[in-house]
Amino acid sequence: MTGDGDVIRVALPAHLRTLARVDGEVELKVAGEVTQCSVLDALESRYPMLRGTIRDKQTGKRRAFIRFFACEQDLSHDQPDALLPGAVAAGAEPYLIVGAMAGG
Repeated sequence: MTGDGDVIRVALPAHLRTLARVDGEVELKVAGEVTQCSVLDALESRYPMLRGTIRDKQTGKRRAFIRFFACEQDLSHDQPDALLPGAVAAGAEPYLIVGAMAGG
């Protein structure tokens, strides 16, 4: 799905909302193809304090305790350039960035 600068909704975990100084969902304009990479690029461009918190600054790989979801699907292991679901690209559904928990 190709976005025409539509508004993408991104839900951040509480600790990243605090760091970015935002409440609730973040709305971003993403031009071109709506992929995990393009959404994260737009997010980090608008909120530079988030660089390195979601993905490694050098490799661009997702941090170990961060997960990505959209439309009730776990997208954490999808390729960064894979297209996001149409409902996310259209702004109807949010792209969820979730802080995973470990332990037992």
